[in-house]
Amino acid sequence: MGPHSHNKKPQTAKNFGKSLRKLVRYFAPFKVRFSAVIATTIIGAFFGILGPQLIGDMITAVTDGVKMTAQGVVFLPNFDKITQLGLTLIALYFASALFNYIQGWIMTTISQKITFKMREQLSQKISKLPLKYFDNVETGNIVSLVTNDIETISQNLSQSFVQIISAIVTVIGVAIMMLRISWEMTLIAAVIMPVSIAIIAFITKSSQRYFSDLQRNTGSMNGHTEEIMGAHEIMKAYNGEEKSISTFNKINDNLFKSAWKSQFFGGMMYPVMGFIGNLGNLTVAVVGGVRAINGQISIGDISAFMQYMNQFTQPLTQVASSMTVVQTTVAAAERVFEFLESQEEIKTNVKASLPENISGAVEFKKVNFSYQKDKPIISNFTAKIKPKQNVAIVGPTGAGKTTLVNLLMRFYEIDSGEILIDGINNKDLSRQDVRSLFGMVLQDTWLFNGTIAENLSYGRPDATRKEIIQAAKAAHADHFIKTLPNGYDTIISEDVDNVSAGEKQLLTIARAILADAPMMILDEATSSVDTRTEAAIQSAMDKLTHGRTSFVIAHRLSTIKNADLILVMDKGNIVEQGNHKQLLKLNGRYASLYNSQFSEGME
Repeated sequence: MGPHSHNKKPQTAKNFGKSLRKLVRYFAPFKVRFSAVIATTIIGAFFGILGPQLIGDMITAVTDGVKMTAQGVVFLPNFDKITQLGLTLIALYFASALFNYIQGWIMTTISQKITFKMREQLSQKISKLPLKYFDNVETGNIVSLVTNDIETISQNLSQSFVQIISAIVTVIGVAIMMLRISWEMTLIAAVIMPVSIAIIAFITKSSQRYFSDLQRNTGSMNGHTEEIMGAHEIMKAYNGEEKSISTFNKINDNLFKSAWKSQFFGGMMYPVMGFIGNLGNLTVAVVGGVRAINGQISIGDISAFMQYMNQFTQPLTQVASSMTVVQTTVAAAERVFEFLESQEEIKTNVKASLPENISGAVEFKKVNFSYQKDKPIISNFTAKIKPKQNVAIVGPTGAGKTTLVNLLMRFYEIDSGEILIDGINNKDLSRQDVRSLFGMVLQDTWLFNGTIAENLSYGRPDATRKEIIQAAKAAHADHFIKTLPNGYDTIISEDVDNVSAGEKQLLTIARAILADAPMMILDEATSSVDTRTEAAIQSAMDKLTHGRTSFVIAHRLSTIKNADLILVMDKGNIVEQGNHKQLLKLNGRYASLYNSQFSEGME
């Protein structure tokens, strides 16, 4: 199974430190901007740190104005000093907010550019992966990478790093201010720190594996939901509702447990740290009150110190919260990095280029292939196809028919042997050149979200509207297209049922006609078409294959009677070959298959 399969159950991140370092490397192009973020964060935090001391000085200025005289208590505050302190405080808070705004703006830009690059890398990676990768990995997991995981990184990246920097600056600055006020009371605060750090370390370590599980289970949920939604009719037809619900409930239960545990450990930071902070405040209030009575400290300094106490524990709580966010972010980033590091299609040296004119001669020379070692699918396969021949490939399920086509298109690399196109080994050509030689019409139609015209011109983006209409007419699709609300500008997609399965097949045939490739591959291309339409479709197929080398995979042997060459395959090799009449005369495997289908048709 692939690295993101939901059957694989890692309990913790494989390498938290390594994944974090990889994530940090994405900041390299933004060194100047990130330095500005650090500078503005430090300055903003510094201005915020000075605030409690100024408030304490204002309180002291007020209390110093209270005088005991023979006539009683007289209140004579120094309004000039109080006003000056107040204006300075307002200026400091404004400056702190301004620098925090600048820091937020720069960091948001950095984080969005990083996630933009990640999405771009994922898109490029998908196009570079071999087909066998997608045989082993759920589509939902890949979708989850591009959506959930990247979104998690996008949302958390700017918050966590800045909070950690701000918290470190605040702790250092507050510690200095507290020492200035009273080293004795600072010792009380110092006792809180190791206790807080120990609790943070315990909670962070305990929560790490749950955040990893949360990301994995989210991917499994996406994969299952997409699978059921994509095959909803099949699930209904086979009364698979209970099984589907059971599977969903199992995944949902795992998701609930991992989400609950991760949120619980993340959420318990604040009450635990708050409780410890309040104990510290209580102790400081008692000790400070005693010292104030003895005239060793002013009431304003006690007020400032208690505010610093809160500021001292608050950044520790922020770090704890940020570490929870970092856990989530790194868990998401680790999945992205795993995908980006997946083995790509093996690069081969391009030793030849396509000739100007492709005749379409194809030769298989002792080709061997297996999806898994020691389990051969194609064995010592040899066949020679002349230019412009219409070749039909028949045989029972698992005979290797579709595999043969996949090898021809270089979706998979052969284990040994050669596949020659016009005498050129297809391994000596680039994969793009090889695939440009073929048009394909498959049993499973594929249409993307867009207009009919855009879908038809997918293989030839520069086609004119006139050429698009001509291709549709040749495929007998023009008539039904004109009946749609917006004709060729009607929006369709694979998942929206605004056209029937047979009509979708007609569109894929028209797309192949418009692409005008020198060779054609038809894999059960008429399987979705009703009997009434089949004659017209067969006519379109004849136009499509005329003057081209074509490979037709068909189970309905009545559709390939006129093939120039019929290859009868079984267990990865050719057991018979010839045209329809020749193979019937042999009275072998093909005759048996044909007579069996003919008898079934007569019943």
